[in-house]
Amino acid sequence: MLKNHLQSKRKLIDSKIELYLSKLEYPNVIAEGMRYSVLNGGKRLRPILLLMILDLYEKDLELGLPSAVAIELIHSYSLVHDDLPALDNDDYRRGKLTTHKKFGEAEAILIGDALLTHSFSLIVDETKNVEAEKLLKIIGMISRYAGINGMIGGQMVDIESEKKKVSLETLEYIHANKTGKLLKLPVEIGAIISDASKDEYEALEKYAELIGLAFQIKDDILDIEGEFEKIGKPIGSDLELEKTTYPSIFGLEKSKDILKEVIEKAKNSLELFPSEKVLIFKELADYIAFREN
Repeated sequence: MLKNHLQSKRKLIDSKIELYLSKLEYPNVIAEGMRYSVLNGGKRLRPILLLMILDLYEKDLELGLPSAVAIELIHSYSLVHDDLPALDNDDYRRGKLTTHKKFGEAEAILIGDALLTHSFSLIVDETKNVEAEKLLKIIGMISRYAGINGMIGGQMVDIESEKKKVSLETLEYIHANKTGKLLKLPVEIGAIISDASKDEYEALEKYAELIGLAFQIKDDILDIEGEFEKIGKPIGSDLELEKTTYPSIFGLEKSKDILKEVIEKAKNSLELFPSEKVLIFKELADYIAFREN
């Protein structure tokens, strides 16, 4: 059920990405680079999460598709910049050349900038039948979660933590912000569009926080025992940069146990919803824990 769901939703999201980005033509290298960076594979987990929330409340998916695509653009921008020589210096992403290897370093910086900034105009220009007050709240949330109080803040502390041992508290900050905020974002946006009650919103927020943590713990594990052919990039980069990770603090086996505990908590956080309606969310939590890329 989950596999078919992910495939169908990914096709829908990819078609919207292609539609929205096809409207960009000049400068050609930026337009082409944006399409290459976003359509260069990827699970589309973040936009799919937003659509899953709309499905939960039986809302029209068109209400959230522009926001869903915008989140994927922001995620892709972060990867383009992460891969640059000044940061992770990666040559491959999802088994293909990284954007700076394909187009050049200066071009990749501008392509990333364009993806970030275009995401906001896309939400404003393409969203239909969502109240202005909700859109304003959504745009404010995106800018916070993608910025210094979210992904950028987490990335900065991650860089500062290279080649040194940091506390579990610092590691949790990195995970919650660098990765977690952009996984919470689509869930909260979906809840806003769907008029979720306060209790429902808090339950969904908790679920998103937990799967965000699980996602990062799994990434830490895959960096040790993953395979290039499956994850699409070299393994061992965390060890090379001497980053503090869950395995470096707790060991590999204990990290796997923690991952299982986090996944169970995520599944249990949705108890106030009818069980048949959140089965797909529980399957997604398991997918995050057992994925190979």
